[in-house]
Amino acid sequence: MLALFAMLPILAALILMVGLRWPATKAMPIAWACAVLGAMVGWGIDVSTIAAMSFHGAITAVSVLIIVFGAILILYTLQYSGGMETIQYGMQQISGDHRVQAIIIGYLFAAFIEGAAGFGTPAALAAPLLLSLGFPPLAAAVICLVFNSFPVSFGAVGTPIILGLKYVQPLVKEAVASGVPGLNFASPEQFNMIIGQWATIFHGVMAFILPIFMLGFITRFFGPNRSWSDGFKAWKFCVFAAVAFVIPYFAFAWLVGPEFPSLIGGLVGLGIVVLGAQKGFCVPEQVWTFGDHKNWDPEWTGDISVADTKEFKAHMSQFKAWLPYVLIGAILVITRIPDLGLKGMLAGVKLTFDAGFLGHPEINNSIAYLYLPGTIPFMLVALLTIPLHGMSGAKAKQAWTESFAKMKNPTIALLFAVALVSIFRLSGTNPNGLASMPLELAKAVSGLVGNAWPMFASVVGGLGAFITGSNTVSDLLFAEFQWGVAQQLELPRQIIVAAQVVGGGAGNMVCIHNIVAACAVVGLSGMEGTILKRTVWPFLLYAAVVGIIASLMCFVFFPTLF
Repeated sequence: MLALFAMLPILAALILMVGLRWPATKAMPIAWACAVLGAMVGWGIDVSTIAAMSFHGAITAVSVLIIVFGAILILYTLQYSGGMETIQYGMQQISGDHRVQAIIIGYLFAAFIEGAAGFGTPAALAAPLLLSLGFPPLAAAVICLVFNSFPVSFGAVGTPIILGLKYVQPLVKEAVASGVPGLNFASPEQFNMIIGQWATIFHGVMAFILPIFMLGFITRFFGPNRSWSDGFKAWKFCVFAAVAFVIPYFAFAWLVGPEFPSLIGGLVGLGIVVLGAQKGFCVPEQVWTFGDHKNWDPEWTGDISVADTKEFKAHMSQFKAWLPYVLIGAILVITRIPDLGLKGMLAGVKLTFDAGFLGHPEINNSIAYLYLPGTIPFMLVALLTIPLHGMSGAKAKQAWTESFAKMKNPTIALLFAVALVSIFRLSGTNPNGLASMPLELAKAVSGLVGNAWPMFASVVGGLGAFITGSNTVSDLLFAEFQWGVAQQLELPRQIIVAAQVVGGGAGNMVCIHNIVAACAVVGLSGMEGTILKRTVWPFLLYAAVVGIIASLMCFVFFPTLF
């Protein structure tokens, strides 16, 4: 019964957004109301506490909205400065093939940004860039959401593993202290490294499969010929990109730790693949594009116009045009690596809010406004771009004005979506001593599937990301539970926890507030259900592949591993 109550808001969101195609601005308030009902009836939480939990979520939503605004601002600043058309011109010189551009920007550039910043930043940056290159907004959003999966478990310099496995660390220490036979780690840090190594095995397989599948998927549903084969013809380029990414990705995970695999993999892979594409290495012979905009399905486009220009011109050097993105990448790196000192300084500057006015001062949340990528570097770089690109005051003002105008719908959707998340996460604090909503749901699933758990461990990780919008938070919610299930079923803990971490990364492609944010930056607010209907298929593919590999590892290759 508790699991059914916990499922109610999820089912409401899916039925309204996917089934009835309601916009998130209408669906998420109803889903939130379902969460309120479940919390009151199932968990016995009083109205004032639920209001305080919702207030906690609203503060988190403001943080997400700052990131969304910063990403939109970068887009409009570059559009009005002439930088975006210069980038478009440069990309045409590398390749005019939209399949190649999808891999370079959606797969590799976004992986680098994920490695540095995480928290939905890659889709917010890469999707508008694809949009400006002539991609349908719907296709741009789907590509960036789906590709923001295998880099995520190592995103924000390893946060999903380093912070996400915090509640597993006492269990690791206990196992080490009790001298459990067969351990191949002696500390939580070594355990984290091993989880990262296992995660690269799961993600690494999908790093090859996903780009080929997605190019076929995109050409089937958005191409002029509606053909899977149009995308599959670029398979050699996909394999080339995957090799360029995966080798440094594996090397850093296995030799260094979980902080840099995605960041270095994305950066090294991007450099190699751009050089290869310029020389025509593995590039398909025939150039493929989405065709004339006039022939596109109306649901593919939003309220951010896509230029009909087929030929672009350079308004400045390519270096100057790309300089804002170079600055964004550099600032993200130096502000995310703890040893450089800036991370602690920026993250320590916070605005803290508590729900004392609702009678619950213990429920509090904060906005680290200087550490949010929406502020530094997005808004900072947008300001720096004005003199760097020689923008007039009028054009700069226009960029800021239009960016603010785009924030209405995502604000409504995110306030309710993240308030729902907070009720889910904080429901563990209740007068009846019940576990939180996500944990009760996961318990019900584990009870149903039993020894088939390795097939479903990553699905639970994905469910956590779907609910919370974060691989890190999914791991905080479920990693300890996954350890417990593995222990109870006598399955290898390392493999099951790694499957949780990987599922949390894959879940980013279906999580509601990432979809809302991606819709906002490409002008598709109200189309969230349409996107979710597209991204759920690659997520199911991801979960199936990871489930098969985890099952083989648990029952065939490493059944005696701790």
